Amino acid sequence: MTLLPPRWLCAGALLIPLSTACTRTTPAAAVERNIPVEAQSQGPDEYVLADDVSVRKLAPGVWLHVTVVTLKPFGRVSTNGLIIEDGETSLLVDTGWDARQGALLLDWARNTLRRPVRTAVVTHFHEDRLGGVPALVPHGIPVHGLEETARIATFLGLPGPTETFAEASTVGSLELFFPGAGHAKDNIVVWHRDSGVLFGGCFVKDGASTNLGNVADADVAAWPASLSRTRQRFPEARVVVPGHGQAGGPELLGHTEALLR
Repeated sequence: MTLLPPRWLCAGALLIPLSTACTRTTPAAAVERNIPVEAQSQGPDEYVLADDVSVRKLAPGVWLHVTVVTLKPFGRVSTNGLIIEDGETSLLVDTGWDARQGALLLDWARNTLRRPVRTAVVTHFHEDRLGGVPALVPHGIPVHGLEETARIATFLGLPGPTETFAEASTVGSLELFFPGAGHAKDNIVVWHRDSGVLFGGCFVKDGASTNLGNVADADVAAWPASLSRTRQRFPEARVVVPGHGQAGGPELLGHTEALLR
């Protein structure tokens, strides 16, 4: 796997009050806390694919995938993504930290869910979003993302979106929307109307976060207005999924706004 220059890497929020982006190799890496990862399957709605990859049902037709990276000395840090059932196929939202994790998600969708991934979405350019894209390339799976995400990925020499849009797009049952800059200048949110699930990615902080985490590529001044546009566009959201930590409801948008204040 190609490691990005430190400034371009994404991690969860910070364990100590540093604004340093984290990598798997640098001792300067920091995370807000170690987000616990469930160690074993609890039933047919939860699957452990590897020590660092798990999938569980979030809502009818919506699966939360959790992938993990170990950051010394802070331990295991998880990141969230989705697999959405869409007819006889599925849609992958964010791809894990690396190609191995991405391949495990593809295998699970094909062999267990019985709905192979036909297309994918990446919600911004950081490693925890597009790190698994190389696993999709041999299968010819298109990857949707913002034009800016593709531009940055190309600049960094990394596989990025193959299908791009400027502000809003529809992919199967998903609506992709760029609300404006926040955690990153290219962060998008993903809306699944059928389930009322809004995937906020790293643009939205989980309820346990006490700071904004990695702001190396953030536009903190623009972030509040971007959150407001998100609220206005998706007033029916019932479940909001942050990039790291536990899913919640629309109150996570308010919590993120409070952290910005």
